[in-house]
Amino acid sequence: MDNAFVAILMGSESDLPVMQGANDVLTSLGVRSEMKITSAHRTPAATQQYLADAESRGCAVFIAGAGLAAHLAGAVAAHTLKPVIGVPIDSGPMQGMDSLLSTVQMPAGIPVGTVAIGKTGAKNAGYLAAQILALQDPELAKRVKAEREQKAANVQAQDRALQESRKS
Repeated sequence: MDNAFVAILMGSESDLPVMQGANDVLTSLGVRSEMKITSAHRTPAATQQYLADAESRGCAVFIAGAGLAAHLAGAVAAHTLKPVIGVPIDSGPMQGMDSLLSTVQMPAGIPVGTVAIGKTGAKNAGYLAAQILALQDPELAKRVKAEREQKAANVQAQDRALQESRKS
């Protein structure tokens, strides 16, 4: 797993502010990642070529974000046996609901793990990709566990502060 990385794909540059969250999470956990703009519709051959190249270089998980028609995750899943995590982008008149449905409704045998719409979904895609890699990387598993424990400690500290303020 030394050369394993996560590929974060998006359909256009306008998706970058959302998808940056996945990259940030992976970086904070010490997971290599790369980001690429590629389109299931406008650059299908280039998308397929990138997938083959990324796999040959050690890509272990693909994260694909897309808005509106949201076919990128499905197109990726059609060309790889690696896990694919879809991030519906909150764009367009339906604010991501169309993207959610397009991403989650895959035919049997071509799964796309789908997370929430928007920035929270992108962050969770990063965490999920790290958890997948952590199955084969005990050091990464420790880092993921430590981050989760820190988040729990933060919530407990907030509650203690609330309880103390209510006593006053």
